[in-house]
Amino acid sequence: MKRIDLIKVKHETKIGSKCINIEPNILEDSIFYEDGVPIGFFIKEISGKLKQYIEIANKEFKSNNVPKTNLDRSDIVKKNKETGISRGKLLKMGLGTRQLSCIIGSIPPKPHMRRPYPTISSVHNVPTAKTFIKAMLLACKEAEQLIKEIIPEQYEFQKQAIIENVPKEYRFGQLFTSSISNYNIPAPFHRDTGNIKGCVNVIITKRRNATGGNLNVPDYDATINQSDNSMLVYPAWKNIHGVTPINETSENGYRNSLIFYPLAAFKKYIK
Repeated sequence: MKRIDLIKVKHETKIGSKCINIEPNILEDSIFYEDGVPIGFFIKEISGKLKQYIEIANKEFKSNNVPKTNLDRSDIVKKNKETGISRGKLLKMGLGTRQLSCIIGSIPPKPHMRRPYPTISSVHNVPTAKTFIKAMLLACKEAEQLIKEIIPEQYEFQKQAIIENVPKEYRFGQLFTSSISNYNIPAPFHRDTGNIKGCVNVIITKRRNATGGNLNVPDYDATINQSDNSMLVYPAWKNIHGVTPINETSENGYRNSLIFYPLAAFKKYIK
C-alpha cells in the first residue's frame, strides 16, 4: 500500500458549507499517516468474504425488506411545488433523486425527543431485515480484521476504547456501536463530534452508474475516490469533511455508503 503523509494546508471551508464537485486525488490503496502515526487507510476494492457480505447487504438494503427513512432532496421539493405532482410519483417518473437512510445497532439517548436513554434500532425488530443486519455484522467483523492487519495499533486502541466506553449490549462488532447506510446522500462539511475520540469509522461504498459521492477533507486537500467496493477507514471526529454531489449517469444510478462508527454516548450506562 502507498504511504500518504497527511500535511495540513490552509483553507477557508467552514462547517455547514456545501461540498462541491472536486476531483479525487487519492485513487490507490493507501495508508494515511499524520506526524508519523498511521491514522487510517483506503482500499480501492475489497475482496473475499467482506465483498460477499457487502453485496448481500447492499442488495437487501435496496429491497423492500429493510425499512428506511426517505429524505426529500431539493430537486424533488422544487418539482413538487412547480408541478403539483406528488413526490412519490415524481420519483417513479424518474424526475428526481431518491435519498434513503437506515441505522442499525445502537441509538444514543435523545432527551429532546423525550427518550433520555439509549436503545437498539427498531430495524432489529423487523423480521424481513434480519438478512441485512446479519450481513452487516459479518461485514463489520471482516472490516475489523483488515484494521487489525493493516493498522494494528489502531485496532488495539479502539478495541480498548470500546471496552471502556460501551456496554456489551450497545456494541456493534468489537470496534463500533452502530451502522448507517446512506443511499444517494451527499453531505455538507461536518465533523463527527459524537464519536469516541481517537477511533475510526469504516465507509464501504457501493455504486452503479453514478459519479461523485467522494469524501473531501480540506485540512489535507485530500479527496478519496470512493469507487464501487472501496473501503475507507478514517477518524471522522478529527477533521471536517464533506461528500461531493452524487450524479446519476443513467437510469437507476446510485451511490450507497455502508458505514460503521463508534459513538461516545454510552459510557454512563456501563454497570
